[in-house]
Amino acid sequence: MAEDISVEVVYPLPDKQEIITIRLSEGATVFQAIERSGLLEKYPEIDLAKNKIGVFAKLVKPETVLRHRDRVEIYRPLIADPKAVRKQRAAEGKVMKKGAGESAEAPTSN
Repeated sequence: MAEDISVEVVYPLPDKQEIITIRLSEGATVFQAIERSGLLEKYPEIDLAKNKIGVFAKLVKPETVLRHRDRVEIYRPLIADPKAVRKQRAAEGKVMKKGAGESAEAPTSN
Protein backbone atom coordinates (compact mmCIF):
# COMPACT_ATOMS: atom_id res chain seq x y z
CA MET A 1 0.00 0.00 0.00
CA ALA A 2 1.38 3.40 -0.99
CA GLU A 3 1.98 5.84 1.81
CA ASP A 4 1.03 9.51 1.74
CA ILE A 5 3.65 12.23 1.47
CA SER A 6 3.35 15.87 2.50
CA VAL A 7 4.68 18.60 0.18
CA GLU A 8 4.49 22.38 -0.05
CA VAL A 9 3.64 24.22 -3.26
CA VAL A 10 4.86 27.83 -3.32
CA TYR A 11 4.04 30.71 -5.67
CA PRO A 12 5.83 33.97 -4.80
CA LEU A 13 4.04 37.24 -5.51
CA PRO A 14 5.55 40.73 -5.29
CA ASP A 15 3.92 41.40 -1.92
CA LYS A 16 3.56 37.91 -0.39
CA GLN A 17 4.16 34.18 -0.87
CA GLU A 18 1.32 31.78 -1.44
CA ILE A 19 2.25 28.54 0.39
CA ILE A 20 -0.05 25.52 0.21
CA THR A 21 0.68 22.28 2.09
CA ILE A 22 -0.90 19.18 0.58
CA ARG A 23 -0.85 15.41 1.00
CA LEU A 24 -0.34 13.17 -2.02
CA SER A 25 0.17 9.48 -2.66
CA GLU A 26 3.76 8.30 -2.79
CA GLY A 27 4.99 8.50 -6.40
CA ALA A 28 3.09 11.73 -7.16
CA THR A 29 4.66 14.19 -9.60
CA VAL A 30 5.37 17.92 -9.45
CA PHE A 31 2.53 18.52 -11.93
CA GLN A 32 0.06 16.60 -9.76
CA ALA A 33 1.10 18.63 -6.71
CA ILE A 34 0.61 21.92 -8.55
CA GLU A 35 -2.82 20.82 -9.80
CA ARG A 36 -3.92 19.64 -6.34
CA SER A 37 -2.73 22.89 -4.70
CA GLY A 38 -5.42 24.91 -6.48
CA LEU A 39 -2.91 27.63 -7.45
CA LEU A 40 -3.62 27.20 -11.18
CA GLU A 41 -7.26 28.18 -10.60
CA LYS A 42 -6.46 30.95 -8.11
CA TYR A 43 -3.76 32.53 -10.31
CA PRO A 44 -4.72 32.13 -14.00
CA GLU A 45 -1.51 33.93 -15.05
CA ILE A 46 0.44 30.76 -14.19
CA ASP A 47 1.26 28.97 -17.44
CA LEU A 48 3.31 25.83 -16.84
CA ALA A 49 4.46 25.98 -20.47
CA LYS A 50 6.15 29.33 -19.68
CA ASN A 51 6.70 29.45 -15.90
CA LYS A 52 9.70 27.49 -14.68
CA ILE A 53 9.23 25.13 -11.76
CA GLY A 54 11.63 23.73 -9.21
CA VAL A 55 12.04 21.72 -6.05
CA PHE A 56 14.12 23.49 -3.40
CA ALA A 57 15.44 26.00 -5.99
CA LYS A 58 16.56 23.32 -8.45
CA LEU A 59 14.77 23.39 -11.81
CA VAL A 60 12.76 20.24 -12.50
CA LYS A 61 10.32 18.91 -15.09
CA PRO A 62 6.61 18.51 -14.32
CA GLU A 63 6.93 14.71 -14.38
CA THR A 64 9.54 14.68 -11.58
CA VAL A 65 8.50 12.36 -8.75
CA LEU A 66 8.25 14.03 -5.36
CA ARG A 67 9.50 12.88 -1.98
CA HIS A 68 8.08 13.52 1.47
CA ARG A 69 8.54 17.17 2.60
CA ASP A 70 9.61 18.49 -0.83
CA ARG A 71 8.96 22.15 -1.61
CA VAL A 72 7.61 22.73 -5.14
CA GLU A 73 8.25 26.27 -6.39
CA ILE A 74 6.52 28.01 -9.30
CA TYR A 75 8.74 30.82 -10.58
CA ARG A 76 7.47 34.06 -12.10
CA PRO A 77 9.25 35.44 -15.18
CA LEU A 78 11.84 38.16 -14.60
CA ILE A 79 10.64 41.71 -15.15
CA ALA A 80 13.99 42.76 -16.62
CA ASP A 81 17.09 40.85 -17.69
CA PRO A 82 19.84 41.61 -15.12
CA LYS A 83 22.56 41.54 -17.80
CA ALA A 84 20.71 44.04 -19.97
CA VAL A 85 20.18 46.37 -16.98
CA ARG A 86 23.92 46.28 -16.11
CA LYS A 87 24.87 47.00 -19.73
CA GLN A 88 22.43 49.90 -19.86
CA ARG A 89 23.81 51.39 -16.63
CA ALA A 90 27.37 51.03 -17.91
CA ALA A 91 26.41 52.74 -21.17
CA GLU A 92 24.88 55.63 -19.21
CA GLY A 93 27.99 55.90 -17.02
CA LYS A 94 26.16 55.14 -13.79
CA VAL A 95 27.98 53.45 -10.93
CA MET A 96 26.28 50.50 -9.26
CA LYS A 97 26.25 50.53 -5.48
CA LYS A 98 26.69 47.44 -3.39
CA GLY A 99 24.71 46.84 -0.23
CA ALA A 100 22.34 49.37 1.29
CA GLY A 101 23.93 52.46 -0.22
CA GLU A 102 26.52 54.89 0.99
CA SER A 103 28.05 54.14 4.36
CA ALA A 104 28.72 56.74 7.01
CA GLU A 105 32.29 57.34 8.06
CA ALA A 106 33.46 55.19 10.94
CA PRO A 107 33.81 57.07 14.24
CA THR A 108 37.37 57.68 15.38
CA SER A 109 38.48 56.65 18.84
CA ASN A 110 40.36 59.11 21.09
